[in-house]
Amino acid sequence: MDARVALLHVWTVLVLLTAERKWIDAAEVYTNAWAVQINGGPEEADRIAREHGFINHGNVFGDYYHFRHHAVEKRALSGHRGMHIRLQKEPQVLWAEQQVVKKRKKRDVYEDPTDPDFPKQWYLSSKHKFNSWAQGYTGKGVVVTILDDGIEKDHPDLISNYDPEASYDVNDGDADPQPRYTQRNENRHGTRCAGEVAAAANNGVCGVGVAYNAKIGGVRMLDGEVTDVVEAHSLSLNPQHIHIYSASWGPEDDGKSLDGPAKLAKEAFLQGITKGRSRLGSIFVWASGNGGREQDSCNCDGYTNSIYTLSISSTTQSGNVPWYSEPCSSTLATTFSSGNPGEKQIVTTDLRQKCTDSHTGTSASAPLAAGIIALALEANMNLTWRDMQHLVVRTSQPGHLSAIDWKTNGVGRRVSHSYGYGLLDAGAMVALAQNWTTVGPQHQCVHTMLSEPRDIGNKLVFSKSVDACWGRPEYVSSLEHVQARLTLSHNQRGKLAIHLISPLGTRSTLLFPRPNDFSSEGFNDWAFMTTHSWDEDPQGEWTLEIENVAANGRDYGVLSQFTLILWGTGPSVVNPSSSDFPRPSNNSCKTFDAQQICIECSPGFSLFLQGCMKVCPPGFTSGPQLLNLSLENWVDLSSVQACLPCNPACLTCSGTGPTDCLSCPPHSHLVLTSCLHQNQVQRKSPLEPPGFSVAPYTQLPAVVAVLSCAFILAAFVGVFLLLQMRSGGASLGWRTKLPSVYSETRGENARICYKGIPTVWGDEDMIAYQSESDSEEVDGHSERTAFIKTQSSI
Repeated sequence: MDARVALLHVWTVLVLLTAERKWIDAAEVYTNAWAVQINGGPEEADRIAREHGFINHGNVFGDYYHFRHHAVEKRALSGHRGMHIRLQKEPQVLWAEQQVVKKRKKRDVYEDPTDPDFPKQWYLSSKHKFNSWAQGYTGKGVVVTILDDGIEKDHPDLISNYDPEASYDVNDGDADPQPRYTQRNENRHGTRCAGEVAAAANNGVCGVGVAYNAKIGGVRMLDGEVTDVVEAHSLSLNPQHIHIYSASWGPEDDGKSLDGPAKLAKEAFLQGITKGRSRLGSIFVWASGNGGREQDSCNCDGYTNSIYTLSISSTTQSGNVPWYSEPCSSTLATTFSSGNPGEKQIVTTDLRQKCTDSHTGTSASAPLAAGIIALALEANMNLTWRDMQHLVVRTSQPGHLSAIDWKTNGVGRRVSHSYGYGLLDAGAMVALAQNWTTVGPQHQCVHTMLSEPRDIGNKLVFSKSVDACWGRPEYVSSLEHVQARLTLSHNQRGKLAIHLISPLGTRSTLLFPRPNDFSSEGFNDWAFMTTHSWDEDPQGEWTLEIENVAANGRDYGVLSQFTLILWGTGPSVVNPSSSDFPRPSNNSCKTFDAQQICIECSPGFSLFLQGCMKVCPPGFTSGPQLLNLSLENWVDLSSVQACLPCNPACLTCSGTGPTDCLSCPPHSHLVLTSCLHQNQVQRKSPLEPPGFSVAPYTQLPAVVAVLSCAFILAAFVGVFLLLQMRSGGASLGWRTKLPSVYSETRGENARICYKGIPTVWGDEDMIAYQSESDSEEVDGHSERTAFIKTQSSI
């Protein structure tokens, strides 16, 4: 009996210790550091710090400062409320936040090399699209920094390209990013990533970097407590000098974390893309994550899920999805990295002035992408941060990459949740970059989709049509990023799969099920992002699907907010609100309504913006429009001549259809009366030799084929009728018997209609979606204009 009691006591202690450990792991750890926003400049910040016992560790950026108080515990499970209140009482303090320790994991896969004699740097061969070197581009003049655990600046393969102006030690607050050395060499990560980008060439040491003439720096920020201040300081380091920031870290890849940049880091991203590189925008390259074994989803990582980062995944030497790779709709492209045992890994510099041939994971992929981007930037230093994403989308190669979920989106591009738009092609990017035309200004169109909460149940399907802000300055006619900002509750969010379907039928999986995520916190205003509808027209019906893939009858959940945010460009025409846009006049108005608004023009004129125009402005064409004419006590449905918008594929047009184009926007070509996007098969490759061109499309083969089939069919029918007449009298009627399905409840010939059966997660990945011609069949332009809708409601 005593033994059983003792055993019970031991068991109780173990359970309590385990519960305490889980509680400590889950709790936030508060530091003795504060981020403080202060009005009045550095002198005022110093004064406030002195009065309240803080040490001012300097300016982060703007009017944000880094304070530390040595009388406060360095690590505590609760915040110091008294000190926080004292700061907030200062009139010049606009905002203050005690910093919490963030869990940030280096995205490396630590495996012992299986074969030390692997051939070196197989991924840099011309077979793998590195003929950009032959074009003379090696990264010269471009500055890249690695945000990590430091960089061995005196490494013999890095020292000649090392840039102290692109380096800093945020952990210790000095200018020396040299790693901290330990027996286990755990701080090798940043040095390995740096060698991939800019290891020097022709010096007899290790291998070469992708951009071996680029300047390389390092920020030591992961070898210590990672807070919002630490991240923001790193992301905003010297933005007028540094061109590219490469990060191979993020929240834990454990299949249950939901985390992203906090207030200051978000502001650092925003300032980087708006002010960095003389307002061309800093370029942030991010590793997509190594949580594949835990069935993680990088859409739950707020760094890779951001529109401001260029998210990069991995593929193996043989073109397969690595075991560590996370699928998500925010991934833009992929580069090579490690794979299964026996497959080659990445060669680069290593700690203690050594070399390695075993760098792995998406940690190795992001620096390769940063190096390729440096090559493209050398070819055209005027590229904006969005231009670079356009180049990646247009030149990445699906090629030999193997995945079960490849699909063709609404503009004919192949895209995958594992690879984005495919393998980065350095040669093609450099060639396209040289003569690239800067994309138009970024537009943001926000649509509130949900008017009341909806139960999720086993499956929720919600659809709504949008006009993409037509007729307003924020009108988006060509998509880049799409965000679905969701707030929902669920007793176990890891059971949920979330899909977004565009008007052109492109299906993006915003969230894959995560079996390790048992959280009941749901999602609170989380912005899921997809790049899969790039260049599509966003007007039309969008569908959100939320599916419980492991429903047990006791699950419950509610979708309370769904906001659709469309990012992209407007039509390539003059802005209607600009001063040089032609102004309509009422001098030629034939009919006014009760409010003296013109609703019908005289013959020879067209209705536009409540006035009349002799010639419609660029991007519009004259055509009939049905209107409800309300005059005093009668209502009449009448057709009036109005300026109607061209199809989004056209720059100018003679009609509203996709085959009525007179001229085309940038990156499209006019073929007969249609505009074909450069990425379609008719586009001439930038790598084709001079004089080579694709023959223009002709319908002659199709006509010949149709006539041949008709002739064969007629001959067959003639012979058949002749034989029937000779045989004397068989009936010439045919009957087709429809197959029947037996139902015990409704009889043998009952028809069964299947409706509302939830799909099994993953089945949609096997479906072939839109073909390349699908975009030509979509006619969603009968409700294109805001002013037409206004007129119709009169």
